[in-house]
Amino acid sequence: MIRGLSRFFGVLCILAVAGAAVLGGIAWYWREPGPSEREVTLVVERGMGLRGIADALEHAGVIENKWMFVAGLYLPGTDRNLKYGEYLFPAGVSMADAAGMMAEGRTVAHNITIPEGLTSREIVDLLEAAPELDCVVPEIPPEGSLLPETYSYQRGDSCADIIARMKAAMQQAIADLWPARTPGLPFADAEEAVILASIVEKETGLAAERPLVASVFVNRLVDGMPLQSDPTVIYAITQGRGKLDRALLRSDWEIDSPYNTYRNKGLPPGPIANPGRAAIAAVLNPAKSDYIYFVANGTGGHAFAVTLDEHNRNVDAWRRIRDGQGG
Repeated sequence: MIRGLSRFFGVLCILAVAGAAVLGGIAWYWREPGPSEREVTLVVERGMGLRGIADALEHAGVIENKWMFVAGLYLPGTDRNLKYGEYLFPAGVSMADAAGMMAEGRTVAHNITIPEGLTSREIVDLLEAAPELDCVVPEIPPEGSLLPETYSYQRGDSCADIIARMKAAMQQAIADLWPARTPGLPFADAEEAVILASIVEKETGLAAERPLVASVFVNRLVDGMPLQSDPTVIYAITQGRGKLDRALLRSDWEIDSPYNTYRNKGLPPGPIANPGRAAIAAVLNPAKSDYIYFVANGTGGHAFAVTLDEHNRNVDAWRRIRDGQGG
């Protein structure tokens, strides 16, 4: 009996030593550098499971043995809750570090920059062209409701999520800027300020000019003059679907549209684009000026004028520059 028990405990000891050796071997292999010689991008799909992830890692060359990876996930202190997403594994990453990246969800971050002055249709087109996004947009967002800036996202994020963030960012920008506006501006509410900001955004690409251009339109609104803004006529023609594929004609100024600010005084019924924060700030705090006219000066900016005679001279100068450049 005693001899039998001794043999039994001897076997247990041998098994325990062997098990410890196996665990020690797995733990050592778990932390050894992997076989990849360069960075590897891998998308872990939702619902793959541990074996599916291990198989994908082995197939991509991130790890050498998928079964050792699965075994390593059961080592004490190892988090097996691996998250789906897109990962960039560095060259030679160990199985332990690869698993740690997925357990922490350290996925690849992508950025998309939305330029100021795009229409909502153009913004949706940009989002739909991003291959990493899950993009289904059943309805184009209202014009002027999206704040242009750079947004970060992960592969598989939805366009709807980014659009919601853009709307929230625009609402926050208005909430920040509207209370600090110059007193006495001719706006009934913040929505009207966004309408004018969209026009200013389309009229000039120079940051330093925005307050001056805003002052011209504010002065015209106060004086009861039509805004006479070409971008509003272009919007009347294109309906925000894209850029006008020809030069604007004087005959276009007669288009019957509420967006035509040559035929209609005051603001158009809505924004003609999505203005950036700086354009909104310029409209809410315009430069103090008596200017009511401006025209291109041939250097990317504009020449401003108080009187019609001065403006006509600026127009003649621009035409000479334009004709010298070939029209």
